[in-house]
Amino acid sequence: MTQSAIYSRVIGTGSYLPARRVTNQQLADELATRGIETSDEWIVARTGIKARHFAAPDQSSSDMATEAAKRALEMAGIDASDLDLIIVATSTPDFVFPSTACLVQNKLGITNGCAAFDVQAVCSGFAYAMATADNFIRAGAHRNVLVIGAETFSRILDFNDRTTCVLFGDGAGAVVLQASGEPGILSSALHADGSHSNILCVPGNVNGGAVQGEAFLYMDGQAVFKLAVKVLEKVAHEALEKAGLEQSAIDWLIPHQANLRIMTSTARKLGLPEEKMVVTVDQHGNTSAASIPLALDVAVRDGRIKPGQNVMIEGVGGGFTWGAVLFRM
Repeated sequence: MTQSAIYSRVIGTGSYLPARRVTNQQLADELATRGIETSDEWIVARTGIKARHFAAPDQSSSDMATEAAKRALEMAGIDASDLDLIIVATSTPDFVFPSTACLVQNKLGITNGCAAFDVQAVCSGFAYAMATADNFIRAGAHRNVLVIGAETFSRILDFNDRTTCVLFGDGAGAVVLQASGEPGILSSALHADGSHSNILCVPGNVNGGAVQGEAFLYMDGQAVFKLAVKVLEKVAHEALEKAGLEQSAIDWLIPHQANLRIMTSTARKLGLPEEKMVVTVDQHGNTSAASIPLALDVAVRDGRIKPGQNVMIEGVGGGFTWGAVLFRM
């Protein structure tokens, strides 16, 4: 007897942004008190970012992840106790350990012993986590999987460096994947090249109860830009080829929300009109692993993304990592 194929489908999305919204002008005013010069015009021209959200001092990545998860579960129409796996993509966990996923499990009140772990691929983290969840479901190991991207990048920003501190924000996004007999996730492609680890990193670690090295984010903007534009086009084509589809099959492109220039360049190289690209970077800046699920949730809830449409997500991040996932809603 031939066993029916198992696929994974997105059945719910959710997102959360902390209450404190900081516009470019507000940030410029704050930086001016440090003797750092910038402006709304300078930031928008280079990045497309107009505002970002910063977590409250007592708010953690797991707090925001839990809120996004609740909203995704509500849309999915399932209870947290139905989950049998939680994957959190984050580069800013609450602690060295335990994992943020375990903390989210506890905050959701889950006591069924479901598996929970973190994925660390920086801005590609959500694509990595989605592909991981898909493979667990296809293998028959899990049925209901919660995938979250959550970041508090404001904690690792050097506010004396205007080239990086204006770029990032905090937030969380989540999806619920469920086993299905109908295709949902059509393909995925993941890559990394550790030889570029120095162009985007936080080169510090805990040693003897103190931080050894540098605990602030460092980025070589030009090097990241060049690599990002190059690999995003290639990995998108790879995912399409695996799914046996042409570029024209993409209904919506949701790239990692880092820089509007990178995003529009990628869409152009894929032959997609900008109207087919979901853009939220202007409102929340670069939220690393949280940016794709945040944008996805916005577009699902405002009705742009409809059932049956094909969505391509893709991201690049420190490592250097990159990846894409193509799925049908």
